[in-house]
Amino acid sequence: MNSVIEKLAEVETTAETIVEHARQQKSEIERQIQEERDQFDRDLEEETQKKLEKIKEKSQQEVEKVLDRERKKNQTAIDALKQEYEENHEIYAEEIVRHMIEV
Repeated sequence: MNSVIEKLAEVETTAETIVEHARQQKSEIERQIQEERDQFDRDLEEETQKKLEKIKEKSQQEVEKVLDRERKKNQTAIDALKQEYEENHEIYAEEIVRHMIEV
């Protein structure tokens, strides 16, 4: 009878050891999973920031292209107005004077 009780006690001790070992493994696995999750989040954040930076750079380049085109168009218009003034400023002045005299 004592040997049966001893065997049961031994089985119980072994079972407790196995359960404790399983708890430790579970805890370690949970820690590893959390670590991997955290690393995934960091990697994703880094990748997202890189993509956003590329989008920002591309947008900035597009804005610069549009601004350059507009500057060139404006400069062309200014040059045309200057040319017209150079060619016709005496006529404009005479018309202004004549209009002032007529009034």
